[in-house]
Amino acid sequence: MDKENYLTSLEETIVNLDFSAVVEVAKKAMDAGIDPQMAITNGMVPGMTIVGEKYESGEYFLAEMVVAGEVMKEGLKIINPYLKGGNTKRLGKVVIATVEGDNHDLGKNIVATLLGVYNFEVIDLGQDVPTDKVIDTVKERKPDILALSALLTVTMPKMGEAIEALKVLGLRETTKVIVGGAPVTPDFAKSIEADHCAANALEGVRKCIDWVAPQEAR
Repeated sequence: MDKENYLTSLEETIVNLDFSAVVEVAKKAMDAGIDPQMAITNGMVPGMTIVGEKYESGEYFLAEMVVAGEVMKEGLKIINPYLKGGNTKRLGKVVIATVEGDNHDLGKNIVATLLGVYNFEVIDLGQDVPTDKVIDTVKERKPDILALSALLTVTMPKMGEAIEALKVLGLRETTKVIVGGAPVTPDFAKSIEADHCAANALEGVRKCIDWVAPQEAR
C-alpha cells in the first residue's frame, strides 16, 4: 500500500466511525514509515472534515460527530508516540464551560471533543460553573480562547458577567470569547461584547482554528 492509500484509509476509518479499523490502519501506516504528522493532518483530519460536512447536510447527527471524534482519538493514541517529542504541537488552549445555573452539556461536550481532535489543549470545567471559577481558571491557565455555553435564557447573562470580569482583570485583550447554545444569538453575543456566536459545534470549532491558525483553517 502506498502513502496515499494509507492516508485515504485513515480518512475512511473516521468517516465510517470504525474503531477497530482506525487502530489497525494507524499501526500499519506507522510500520510502513508514513510520516505521523501527515497521517494526522492529511489522513484523519480530512475524515473529520467530511464528517462535519455530513453533519451540516443532515446525513449525520450529533451522535455521529461525537463517535467520529472518539474514533480519531483512538487513532491518535497509536500515532502520537511516533511524533517527535511524543506529541504534536498544540494549536492553542481553550477553557470551556457551561455557565452557572445551567446543567446542559451535550453541545459543550461535542465542542470540547472536536477541539481535542483538532489538537487544542482543552480545559473543560463542566456544567453549572460559577463565574469566579471560570475567571480563576483563565487567570491561571492563560488560554487563547474562553468558550461559554448556555441552553437556558435565564443563564445567558452569566456570559456577559464573565466578559466583564475579564475586562476588570485586564484579561480581555488576550482572550478571545466564543459563546453558544440554542438561545444564544449573534445580537446577544454582540451586546455582551463576545468575539463570536457559534452557529453550531463544528462552526464554532472552525472559528477557534481560524483565530489561532488562520493558514491551517483555509
